[in-house]
Amino acid sequence: MNSLLILALTACAVSDGPASDGHESNEHDYFAIEVVDQQTGRGIPAVELRTVNNVRFVTDSNGLVAFLEPGLMGRRVFFHLQSHGYEFPKDGFGYRGKALQVEPGGHAKLAMKRINIAERLYRMTGAGIYRDSVLLGRPTPIRRPVLNGLVLGSDSVVNTIYRGKLYWFWGDTNRPGYPLGNFHVPGATSLLPADGGLDPAKGVDLSYFAADDEFARPMAKMPGDGPTWIDALVTLQDDDGREQMFAKYVKVKKWLQVYERGLVRFDDRKQRFEKISQWDMDLPLWPRGHPLKHSVDGTPYVYFADPYPLLRVRATVEDYQNPASYEALTCLKRGSRLDRPELDRDAEGLLRYRWKPDTPIVGPKEQAKLIEAGLIKPSEALLRLRDHKSGKPILAHRGSVYWNEYRNRWIMITVESGGTSPLGEVWFAESDAPEGPWLEAVKIATHRQYSFYNPKQHPMFDQHAGRVIYFEGTYTHTFSGNPDQTPRYDYNQIMYRLDLADPRLGLPVSRSQEGS
Repeated sequence: MNSLLILALTACAVSDGPASDGHESNEHDYFAIEVVDQQTGRGIPAVELRTVNNVRFVTDSNGLVAFLEPGLMGRRVFFHLQSHGYEFPKDGFGYRGKALQVEPGGHAKLAMKRINIAERLYRMTGAGIYRDSVLLGRPTPIRRPVLNGLVLGSDSVVNTIYRGKLYWFWGDTNRPGYPLGNFHVPGATSLLPADGGLDPAKGVDLSYFAADDEFARPMAKMPGDGPTWIDALVTLQDDDGREQMFAKYVKVKKWLQVYERGLVRFDDRKQRFEKISQWDMDLPLWPRGHPLKHSVDGTPYVYFADPYPLLRVRATVEDYQNPASYEALTCLKRGSRLDRPELDRDAEGLLRYRWKPDTPIVGPKEQAKLIEAGLIKPSEALLRLRDHKSGKPILAHRGSVYWNEYRNRWIMITVESGGTSPLGEVWFAESDAPEGPWLEAVKIATHRQYSFYNPKQHPMFDQHAGRVIYFEGTYTHTFSGNPDQTPRYDYNQIMYRLDLADPRLGLPVSRSQEGS
């Protein structure tokens, strides 16, 4: 985003007007079209229905379309159906759709076969989440079903449990009143399911931190040009046993160019993040991605998955704030740098992966460069994730890793870079150790020429002893090469559910081989 435009927006007050969830439509005027998952009977969000003259409708989070088109009511109307990871049967001419007799107050139910292993549940953010349900007078699970916090769209999510509530924060967020919105971290809270929150199968009732104009306000605005983003969000206990919430912040200008990074801490009195330190941009290690907690020989650590957990720090307030305390699982010699890599080999020439401070991570792209330069052999590579069926290499981009009680293993949800859609293919993998090896994966969701980047599992929502898990990601045309944007859904968060008892998820155990 152009930093001059952002500064211009900061200098002037922009009002989005009063919020209202009301409507004056007569629900009996509409023809209700319900599209359901053939396997579960649940409504499918984000199904596109298109008429012969290319009038397009998209189902809401209940899988509903409220159809009211002058000139077509009381007639048979053919609807083409399509949706990412779902399929409607072809007719004799190869069309995937159905003709319906459209009558005011009428109803039709259409079932689609799910190709995805994961089930799409609902949209988390944006306007009109249950728009068609409201028009049809149908019940909705959340308090503000059509507009919450004046949020039209939000980039990637981070969350953590802090002082008994679930705290959510997002990236750049759109508003109704102007093309430029909140570029300094909007936030919200929700109750945990065990404390009166919604069953995650139904939804999440978000309470935004709002400004006087009711738009989700900045929660981490740091000085300097351009947006502020945060990640590595974690809750830690201080020496007095009190919880503190920390994150890494970055300042960004031009196109994804990070020019400053440091740490922020949540101030309960001000209800926002405050800057506590700025880190040298030349430091080899800094917190990133989605944290997980894991103890090694009785010492608790915070690992950072991006998507591989190759970075860790002792789980204390002091160590989290100290750059020298971070260590990477790497094949480089301690103190080496990626621009002049020196490899850690033993006396027999065997490559060693060890935890080292002051030494950068060798991620998928860095590993590929070392192989291309002939410095390591493909067989020596630590990151060798492949499609369980075809054996095709998978370049994991972003994701999260958490312990799963049901599988009794660590599980990864990650998006692939450069797959059948540039950032739209979501994979499941597992290992007996957070650092891996991560060897085989199963695709669980696809998005045809559309991005679903930065997926994150929410382990606090696990159900049935971890058999059912939930994850979300950013659904957007950005980076996909697709100029078409799904109305209301584009640039928003969508929740999926995955049943780990599905036999298609059967994978061999990946045993840890890392050095001490």
